[in-house]
Amino acid sequence: MSNRQIYVVDDNTEFRDSLRFWLEGLGCQVRDWGDPRDALRSLSRLNTAGPCADTGCLMLDVRMPELSGLDLHDALHSQGLNLPVIYMSGHADVPLAVAAMQKRGAVSLLEKPLDDGALSAALDRAFTTAELDLGPEAGLAGSRDEFERRMQLLSPRERQVLGLVVNGRMNKQIADEIHLSLKSVELYRSRGMRKMQARAVTELTRMMVSRRA
Repeated sequence: MSNRQIYVVDDNTEFRDSLRFWLEGLGCQVRDWGDPRDALRSLSRLNTAGPCADTGCLMLDVRMPELSGLDLHDALHSQGLNLPVIYMSGHADVPLAVAAMQKRGAVSLLEKPLDDGALSAALDRAFTTAELDLGPEAGLAGSRDEFERRMQLLSPRERQVLGLVVNGRMNKQIADEIHLSLKSVELYRSRGMRKMQARAVTELTRMMVSRRA
């Protein structure tokens, strides 16, 4: 990962310091900002025709005061700076994850605290491909045919429950909405996740957004 330029925008100072230490330990060059407005002003001055545009990667916190990571991404994109983006969130907010993964250049959404392996893999993808991250099962679910095959394994109830999960509903909300017991919802969700070979909701979200976009 040497000579890779990473731009980190996160309003949590301790998290930012820890991430910078980890990335620099890999030989990456890191610039970071706690205020997304400062980041916007600095990043806007990058020469998009120069090496920064070819080798840089943005790591953006989804939720920040004044300017969210999604808003910052939009603002930079409108100015012609099209760096690959890795979103980070400590809130496990699935609707925001969907919006993030639909944005041009979004490579992945990682949940805090960051897993070293997932972060390393996301950075590798950011510097080698513009395709959306499909998680650990990308080799299989990356093809539309394989995705559809997995979807066909779902029962109507499993499909219904997973659809609501991806839209941000909690198990209790789903149970109330489709008039099932909480245990039944948990069972359909567990079976559906297993059939889709998704180990987390964010992974399932990436899979569905990527294949259905």
